[in-house]
Amino acid sequence: MAKRPKHNTSSPNAAPSGPTENQLQNAILLALPRQESDAILAKLEFVDLPIHFVLNEIGAPVKDAYFINGGVASILNVMSDGKSVEVGLTGKEGFVGLPLLVGFETSPTQAVMQIQGSGYRISASGLADLLPRFPALRKCLNQFSYEMTLQATQIAACNRLHPVEERLARWLLMSADRMGSPSFPLTQQFLAHMLGTRRASVTVAAGILQKAGLITYKRGQVNIEKRGKLEEVACECYAQLVRQVDSWHKHVLRNAAD
Repeated sequence: MAKRPKHNTSSPNAAPSGPTENQLQNAILLALPRQESDAILAKLEFVDLPIHFVLNEIGAPVKDAYFINGGVASILNVMSDGKSVEVGLTGKEGFVGLPLLVGFETSPTQAVMQIQGSGYRISASGLADLLPRFPALRKCLNQFSYEMTLQATQIAACNRLHPVEERLARWLLMSADRMGSPSFPLTQQFLAHMLGTRRASVTVAAGILQKAGLITYKRGQVNIEKRGKLEEVACECYAQLVRQVDSWHKHVLRNAAD
């Protein structure tokens, strides 16, 4: 595992970056009935989420929850010596603040923005007030919590069993899915923290993918050039995660149609 990076702990700005307040992209909020969504959005604050901004810290009170609207947040398991490894990531499909759903005040993991974006923020007390009143919101958040549990278990196995090159391909694909773009900012040092390995190992793995023409990496910007080929290089974890989440979503849609 690698040493944890320094993080930005200042408050996010109200000025948006990327999607604007009128460009709702969060999948959880978009899935809600219109009347419920409008009532909930009126209680949320749209904020800019800069890179390295800490959404919640391990063991500290979770003061706010976030519906991510753009960018990517990493969920990190941090050891007592400061070493960390990523156990999940979420973007516009997700939510940060899951302990609050079951009445817990602290989190066992750290959530930090690894790619800057934006989100809708609500205080812990505000969320506690909303959940009993809006059953669709509560159901969507509970379903998302299972998706994150699936991620954590799959990534734990991935980090133990698969080589860095395959894990890097899986991580790039997952991030691209959440960004909705094949191109996004990335530093090898931060990626080493995410994969729990040495920067030198990430440099070698990225070089292999770049030499094969699957990605280009220049000045802190990565671009996926051949997605299909990158999926072939990625470990089985990526396909398994996509397949299971898609299956769950189709099941929910079928039940809603009945």
